[in-house]
Amino acid sequence: MAIIIDPIADMFVRIKNAIARKYHEVNVPSSQKKMKILEIFKKEGYITDFEEFKNPKNHDFKEIKITLKYKGINQNQSAISGLKRISKPGLKVYSPATSLPKVLSGYGTVIVSTSKGLLTDKEARKANVGGEVLAFIW
Repeated sequence: MAIIIDPIADMFVRIKNAIARKYHEVNVPSSQKKMKILEIFKKEGYITDFEEFKNPKNHDFKEIKITLKYKGINQNQSAISGLKRISKPGLKVYSPATSLPKVLSGYGTVIVSTSKGLLTDKEARKANVGGEVLAFIW
């Protein structure tokens, strides 16, 4: 088993690969931070659902099953057009509340880790808190 240096980036790559292959579900190793990020994805309408479960091969190991969302006439276009990790383990990116970035002029979502937990850019502006810019999703 490989050591994952950046688990959030690993989750994003798994989601991107599943979308490229038109899969409707993808499994990722579980963590509290990933669960919070997926809550934001679900609330913003990028995924249908997610649930944590115990790995049948190793009961000490939990995974998250993510149900991807597709739209369009034939349900063949993913709700996620793009996903980008901004702050990385080797380079943290912080932003004050007054200058939080916007994705696609506000049509996308920025995920920010603040003192009040993980928030979207809109929620962080409303609460007037800045923090670490984790990811962009559109």
